[in-house]
Amino acid sequence: MAMAARRTTRSLTRNIPEPSSSTPASKGSIPAIVGSQATIPLLQPAPSLSPKSTGLSKRDFTLLLKKQRLLKASTPQALVTLSPHLQSALLATLVFAQSEAGTALCISSTGLLLTCSHCVSEDPSELEENRIKWLLFASGRVVRAECIGYDHTRDLALLKIVAAEPDSPVSTMGASTQEISPTSFPFLQISPTPPKKNAQVICIGHPGDEDLEASKPGVKTNYDVIHISHGRYRGVAEGADVHDNSDIGALMHDSWTYWGHSGAPLCTRKDGMVVGMHSSWDDQTGMRRGVAWEGILGFLKENGDPHVVGMVNEGTLGSEESPIVLE
Repeated sequence: MAMAARRTTRSLTRNIPEPSSSTPASKGSIPAIVGSQATIPLLQPAPSLSPKSTGLSKRDFTLLLKKQRLLKASTPQALVTLSPHLQSALLATLVFAQSEAGTALCISSTGLLLTCSHCVSEDPSELEENRIKWLLFASGRVVRAECIGYDHTRDLALLKIVAAEPDSPVSTMGASTQEISPTSFPFLQISPTPPKKNAQVICIGHPGDEDLEASKPGVKTNYDVIHISHGRYRGVAEGADVHDNSDIGALMHDSWTYWGHSGAPLCTRKDGMVVGMHSSWDDQTGMRRGVAWEGILGFLKENGDPHVVGMVNEGTLGSEESPIVLE
């Protein structure tokens, strides 16, 4: 019997006006990101924005404000329950502004975001019209990002923050080793080594507010905007290619997920480093699936400077001292 793969997001993309200075993203062509603290324009506080200024529909803009309000209320409470390294993991996680549109993680203080490619555009041919996205950090900080790298086969996309709200106090909690500035962002490090089977992990994701399994539409889940679930890394599926997640993720894990978790970081509980990314689940077994560590590394190596390889070996990938510079 054929495997039934289910991706944990829904494509709710909309055409959003592009900044006049933007350079179109295309597969295999990525604009340079120069300097560890490049200037990023600051947005007005979210309540001063509007559907017109953001290019979002009224529904999505209202949802953005609602998510921000909920995150600002819930994240401080969640932080006090976590150890410092897991606080950093939470603060570096983002949610897309649209409903059930997915999760992302920041991997550089300069504002590089990693997510699933299907969170950006389900169809590669429609990437250009969907490359501008609005997201919120766990702190509630709103950012505008542009897709600068896209790999449909690996199911990975790289975004660059091109504008951001002023920083808020909660963004600095649990990040004592990371200098915070108006254009600096909390980030997660990619693990320098692959995870061991059955290693304890956490999955930080964005469960949707609509019950998509209900027999009638409109039923709400009442889940938090960001949910932290615990589980174990269960290895790579037999016969799977870690660089091909176009149908279902090669990585297996058993952390709880829901619609909207696509792009959620999988971090080891012992150090908070990224060892994979959730993307889907197997309908027949219920096993959660994702993009393996090897797939993430391959994507970053192919879309970045060769010194990324050395950074991984040294355990400094994503660090302030060795920023990722893409060419």
